[in-house]
Amino acid sequence: MQSSGRQAETPGRGPRVLVVGGGIAGLGAAQRLCCHPAFPHLRVLEATARAGGRIRSERSFGGVVEVGAHWIHGPSQGNPVFQLAAKYGLLGEKALSEENQLIETGGHVGLPSVSYASSGGSVSLELVAEMARLFYSLIDQTREFLHAAETPAPSVGEYLKKEIRQHMAGWTEEEETKRLKLAILNNLFNVECCVSGTHSMDLVALAPFGEYTVLPGLDCTFPGGYQGLTDRIMASLPKDVMVFNKPVKTIHWNGSFEEASAPGETFPVLVECEDGSCFPAHHVVITVPLGFLKEHLDTFFEPPLPTEKAEAIRKIGFGTNNKIFLEFEEPFWQPDCQHIQVVWRDTSPLEDAAPKLQDAWFKKLIGFWVLPSFGRASQVLCGFIAGLESEFMETLSDEDVLLSLTQVLRRVTGNPRLPAPRSVLRSRWHSAPYTRGSYSYVAVGSSGDDLDLLAQPLPADGRGAQARGILVPRPGIEPAPPALEARSLNHRTAREVPLSAL
Repeated sequence: MQSSGRQAETPGRGPRVLVVGGGIAGLGAAQRLCCHPAFPHLRVLEATARAGGRIRSERSFGGVVEVGAHWIHGPSQGNPVFQLAAKYGLLGEKALSEENQLIETGGHVGLPSVSYASSGGSVSLELVAEMARLFYSLIDQTREFLHAAETPAPSVGEYLKKEIRQHMAGWTEEEETKRLKLAILNNLFNVECCVSGTHSMDLVALAPFGEYTVLPGLDCTFPGGYQGLTDRIMASLPKDVMVFNKPVKTIHWNGSFEEASAPGETFPVLVECEDGSCFPAHHVVITVPLGFLKEHLDTFFEPPLPTEKAEAIRKIGFGTNNKIFLEFEEPFWQPDCQHIQVVWRDTSPLEDAAPKLQDAWFKKLIGFWVLPSFGRASQVLCGFIAGLESEFMETLSDEDVLLSLTQVLRRVTGNPRLPAPRSVLRSRWHSAPYTRGSYSYVAVGSSGDDLDLLAQPLPADGRGAQARGILVPRPGIEPAPPALEARSLNHRTAREVPLSAL
């Protein structure tokens, strides 16, 4: 097959390198490669009209809101995102202070400012704190099984539920209080689903859960928007490196491809795009989201990937997290309120009942965070929701979402006249054709070794020569939701891939 259409670059000495995907992983790879004299011919093929992937800041409600990544979690010197943001001058004075970098948070989501029950009225914050201490102590215990020969359960969810049942034996309160405790714990399970990017903690493997390590530092945001980071990285690249609106159809590898403009030269890889154009290359770095790889695995590579790589892609989990922004003319919350929790009294993590999504999708919503005022008559709440309920929410109209959440807020506050939000903005990461979800987790049946396997270059061919060209990096730290975003860095994903891996 010969290349056709728009060429990657004019002929010249040195290997041609293509990066597929213009999210932060692809931009970071391109930035490193552009600084290396051995790779003078580089292109980044991005399927959409913008760079940044799931880092996406939008101007709305009179200010900047983060539709994707929101916080830097663990903003300290061991965090490469923090280092880049500091280098580019994108953070405030407090975030850069040594004091802020030394704070140990444990990686857990903070307590709410107020907790509302589905029956109307508030829930005791003391009871919420008690259940949070129990829940997060159990989460911390899961790390003890990292190197264990056997685990008491295959998944984090099953382990947590087993331990909760044992603790329940010591509860002496009335049945109504016991049910409320379980409802609070159910909310915390939903929070953990947002943190891990999964529909259910029953899907998250217990043994490798301890691979995640928490970095010090109090979570911080980008005053001018998270996208400022990817914008600065992109601005550091030569102007002809980025190629937008170039969705890749198939990567033909381990071949011998020619190009009319480079007679006598052969390329081991040919990247074929949806529009018919082809880009020959010596090396390709693939940084597309795992959700996209899962959906297109059978057609994205020709020949197919080796069995072990294909199995790793299938086994690693990839879930959906979404945000829902609600704009109000006047706040119904107190001035010092930062986080509103919603507890559904009829839910329990120990019950497997699965009501129809259309009737109860909003019960997976963990609550709302109050966004800073943008200096006008606008007050904004940001809600978080994960899993199949999150994906179902994407299928609804804005009007349906507004109606459902207005009814929820009126119900939990006990105020049937609570004014409806005047507008809504939400993410739809599962519907996005080139993401198909939000971020990865180590699912039951997989391990951290599968993440490492994806990062390795393709194996040697039958003649003992390396099948050059393809590097599928590990899923890495995906942009996630707020104080819920990447609890930590995976010790595997934190390692840098050496340029020699190309």
